Amino acid sequence: MNRSSISLIHYKMPCNTTNGNATTAVGLFEFLAYSPVFLVGFFVNVAALRAFISIRRSWTDTHIYMLNLAVADLALILSLPFRIYDTFFPLPKTCLCTFLISVHFINMYASMMTTTAISVHRYLVVRFPLQARFWKRKKAAAASVCLIIWALLVALAFVFRKENYPERLWTCYERCKDNPLSLKFIILLVFVAYSIPLLTTVFCSSQVIILLRKHSSSGEKKSLVGIVTANLIVFVVCYTPIHIAFVVNYFQTVPSNWMDEYLPAHAFLRVSEWISSTNCCFDSISYYFLLKKIYT
Repeated sequence: MNRSSISLIHYKMPCNTTNGNATTAVGLFEFLAYSPVFLVGFFVNVAALRAFISIRRSWTDTHIYMLNLAVADLALILSLPFRIYDTFFPLPKTCLCTFLISVHFINMYASMMTTTAISVHRYLVVRFPLQARFWKRKKAAAASVCLIIWALLVALAFVFRKENYPERLWTCYERCKDNPLSLKFIILLVFVAYSIPLLTTVFCSSQVIILLRKHSSSGEKKSLVGIVTANLIVFVVCYTPIHIAFVVNYFQTVPSNWMDEYLPAHAFLRVSEWISSTNCCFDSISYYFLLKKIYT
């Protein structure tokens, strides 16, 4: 029996035909893991948005980037209750699942790209401080960058929408183990959507740290060095595992009885998805509340 035949049979079978112990363990993990992320992320990002509203008349280009980051994170956070509910009360595999998966990843990459834009902006301000004071239309440029990020991600989600169609799913949030993302889509995600932002963020953050340590010793600038370092670590730790998991799952050998088999690579993917979502709990604190005093 070929892989497509197995996928078809699997799609017609109810969710309770999976290995009971494995399903219960995964469900318990996701409930315990995503619940605190939702609670903390929700209150942190709502607080950030309220703070933005209170200072809306004095927004700068930095505030626009921060607002975009908070919106992306909050949108991802608001989709988590569906995932928490699905752990014990499986949602039917419909287009709603495709939409929820798209929302999750669109906002994850929106957060990544906005973080990268903030890193570039911060580097330019530190590297060219005098020129930065006289830059015109900075707020318009920031708003344009944010709009381009959203338009690009929505367009890509539409083009590759079939990657998460219901017939490719085992549960509402879980792909069939023998049906990984296509190689073309993985290359786009890993080498473009992840690698370029990562390299850009590493370069800009390292340059900011070097410049601040070289030209300033004030307490405020030392604090910024610590914040930039922490932001870079969070970026790498949160987003690297899931992109490694995409590649590993594509090349793993899937047995014919994959419905009842525990696959470490697949478990790694599930855990790495949770790790990436935890970034929503750090963004608003590290970028908005701490950097607000420096750039306003």
